[in-house]
Amino acid sequence: MTILTKRRSLLTAALVLPALRSVQAQGDWPSRPVRMIVPFPPGQAADIFGRLMAEELSKRWPQRIVVENRAGGAGAIGMEAIARASPDGYTLGVGTSGTLGVNPSVMSRLPYDATRDFAAITNIFTLPLIFVVHPSFQAESMAALVEFARSAPGQLQYASAGPGTAQHMTAEMLAYRLRLQMTHVPYRGSGPAMADLIAGNVKVMVDSLASALPHVQGGRIRALAVTGRSRTPQLPDVPTVAETVSPGFEALGWSGLVAPAGTPSEIIQRINADAVTILRDTAVAERMVQLGGFPDPGTPEEFGRFIATEIAKWGEVARAADIRLDG
Repeated sequence: MTILTKRRSLLTAALVLPALRSVQAQGDWPSRPVRMIVPFPPGQAADIFGRLMAEELSKRWPQRIVVENRAGGAGAIGMEAIARASPDGYTLGVGTSGTLGVNPSVMSRLPYDATRDFAAITNIFTLPLIFVVHPSFQAESMAALVEFARSAPGQLQYASAGPGTAQHMTAEMLAYRLRLQMTHVPYRGSGPAMADLIAGNVKVMVDSLASALPHVQGGRIRALAVTGRSRTPQLPDVPTVAETVSPGFEALGWSGLVAPAGTPSEIIQRINADAVTILRDTAVAERMVQLGGFPDPGTPEEFGRFIATEIAKWGEVARAADIRLDG
């Protein structure tokens, strides 16, 4: 064997062996627990449905998924952790309407790129949001709430899961369309905001249907309107915003599975196949509806296009309402 031939052989080995090890590693995946980062505190819709997905995937895989809540910065802290994680399939994340759809338009110093730093896997669910109030609040309907806001500009305070979340942007969309002045009271997640609403420390809140539903059903808060195109089967007597005060109004919350960009496509496709099978299971779908959401399985490509559409939609709202979270 000539020196040139030996060099070619060594070069071929240097290129092929790592690829073979990568294929073998992917075939063994997952050989250890998989981490799923939720960029919000427990109790929020992203957490509720993320944990449901983690529970169901853990039943199918030889290793469990461990859910890790990393709240703060309108979800930016958790999303940055996902983006910076090793793209080996052992870190997944829950991307949301707020962190992927809204943040790119309202945060100029976002520590991640919503379109380049993540590999889309599948959306998990969509759900309408809901305007809810403390039982003592004077408005008995959405129309009455709007009238109160008009009669006392800036005095109506509403709570949300945090700045830049779908809850916040939904209220701002309504305010922009109806020329209202309302004061935003941001919290670090739906859980703390809902606790203050139930206690009466704040009287109005925009929340996801999933996290608000048990409190509405328990009589601890009152529902005024939902933000979908039609009424929800969970609360059929609660009207939509569109049919009461703003024709055509629609705002949805959503959360989906993502991984760090560069995660092997074979792993992305496997996670997608398992997640889609779970979301199409009748029992799982019924459970999700009971929790207030609607399963929304799709391909990685479909989810990627959906994210791009949401970025454009909420960007328009942010510009119209002049919403910036960092000055």
